[in-house]
Amino acid sequence: MARERLSSKGGTRARPVILWPAAGPEQAIRGEEGIDVWCAALDLAAEELARLERTLAAEERARAGRFVLERDRERFVAARGLLRQILAAYRGAPPEALRFRYSAKGKPALEDAGAGLEFNLAHSHGLALYAVAWRRPVGVDVERVREDIDVEGIAGRFFSPKEAAALRAIPQAERVRAFFRCWTRKEALLKAWGEGLPFGLNRFSVSLAAREARILETPFTPSESGRWWLYPLEPAPEFVGALAVRGSAARVHCREWRLR
Repeated sequence: MARERLSSKGGTRARPVILWPAAGPEQAIRGEEGIDVWCAALDLAAEELARLERTLAAEERARAGRFVLERDRERFVAARGLLRQILAAYRGAPPEALRFRYSAKGKPALEDAGAGLEFNLAHSHGLALYAVAWRRPVGVDVERVREDIDVEGIAGRFFSPKEAAALRAIPQAERVRAFFRCWTRKEALLKAWGEGLPFGLNRFSVSLAAREARILETPFTPSESGRWWLYPLEPAPEFVGALAVRGSAARVHCREWRLR
């Protein structure tokens, strides 16, 4: 299913209420003792947006110019500009000096692969998440919880039979949020693996519980599920997300990025 089928282009530009404490580059992890997840609002003041746009590469500005809606263009600029600002805090380099490369499936990475810095980003309805780790592949996803989609129909078509059955067993009042928990966990895993949605959401299963994110089965060897770790995220009241990382469980630092 194309991502646009799940994420609506509508909605207001009200700033999401971020629940995580605000912090700046001085709180960025140094070394391999943990994983940072940064949250940021993308609907910025004109002067903030212009400052971020000046740090973008020519290719990024060209991509921004291809958006039909001005709101989508501005959010793209904000998302990419904030990514540069965040990664610059770890690399000790100016944001505009960073160079990116992309996998065959479109996953971004820094050209300086020897740095050992791994990252991933996701955004939905004006809210962005950025996951940063050292020498551990990561994937992150976030979605705004919405009542205007057929969660059981989508789950029946795209989730694994085990997940679809688990969703039907959840009380109706809790079913929509459980659907989005499942969706974001699956997308975070796909991004950590370096795969896209065409890989097939029904080829693996995850848990739907609010406080316990687990991989139940993968399309790889039976031991593969033990090599990956899932972490549930709730950055704002109307949003759910997930972090996927390779290796054993690690301390996750969840913060709101303080715009510089």
